[in-house]
Amino acid sequence: MAFSQATISDVARRAQVSISTVSRVLNDTVPVDEATAARVRQAVAELNYVPRAAARTLASRRTNTIGLQLEDIGGEFYTPLLRGIEAEVSEAGYDLLIHSARSGQAERPLRRPLGEHNTDGLLVFTEGVSAAELVRLHQISFPVVLLHRSPPPGLEMPAITIENRTGAYRIVDHLITVHHCRRILFLRGPQGNEDSDEREKGYRQALKANGLSYDSELVAIGGFDPRQAYAAVKQKLVQGVDFDAIFTGDDDNAVGVIQALRQARRRIPRDVAVVGFDDSLFARILTPPLTTVCSPTEQVGREGARQLIRLIHGEAVDPRRMLPVELVIRQSCGCLDTDLVEAWLEPPSKEKKEQ
Repeated sequence: MAFSQATISDVARRAQVSISTVSRVLNDTVPVDEATAARVRQAVAELNYVPRAAARTLASRRTNTIGLQLEDIGGEFYTPLLRGIEAEVSEAGYDLLIHSARSGQAERPLRRPLGEHNTDGLLVFTEGVSAAELVRLHQISFPVVLLHRSPPPGLEMPAITIENRTGAYRIVDHLITVHHCRRILFLRGPQGNEDSDEREKGYRQALKANGLSYDSELVAIGGFDPRQAYAAVKQKLVQGVDFDAIFTGDDDNAVGVIQALRQARRRIPRDVAVVGFDDSLFARILTPPLTTVCSPTEQVGREGARQLIRLIHGEAVDPRRMLPVELVIRQSCGCLDTDLVEAWLEPPSKEKKEQ
């Protein structure tokens, strides 16, 4: 395995700055003019420069550490994912190093908190690492496995995904065929999120299969964030958009959706059916309990870590694993214990109070 032999002197020469300036930019110790810093970053990227301390680690090629790079770590979704990863990593005798980089930070070439300098391999969740960085890691044959994300075009890199499209199709088809919903609002996830894109394709396919036209008025951005989902539903209500069901995009969104509907005195599921995706722990304790798609999130973590460990050991791995999902029927769509659901959502009448 050949790694770049570029030195800090090479970087300084390419960027036309002093070695001390390169050091300041690399270590982020003293402010450097942004234009100068940009030249240094470009030189580092072009030369594929690895600092000397990292190069010593590369020579030994053993840290007994696996890295997990992701954009966020909040929300119920991440608990089973981390549990699955940690179980496999620990069983194999590795430590787990986690770094969360907000959107945009992963694009900075010098900010590589995880990589070949401090881990033996890297798990990358969704957009936790930029496409350019994935290409760089691939070029130096560094072990990487992607979670809930396909590799960039032309790049061969193992990936663990789930049946997003199938799950979305089944839950929307259920709303249409069982509950006769015709105006189904769909909340998209973050821009460019592969899970969200696939779920929207499933949503559209279910509409088409049942003879319903796609209506852009019935699509909004929920961002996999309950506050954003709340605002999106409130806006649709203010605009007077007519809908009889909401596919929330994920279970976190469902919390904001239910809050917005309650404030508008829309009864669930009598006035508006609500369904989610993921089957988070809180889905069953919402009022009413949430009909959703069970995503094998912990299994994704386990399988990703398992594949990465095989890759580190030079063993064969699957280029792509797509794990199955299951439809979980509860009361929020209108199924099961209808009388109980109505009792939850309608306050006792005056007559009942007096009895």
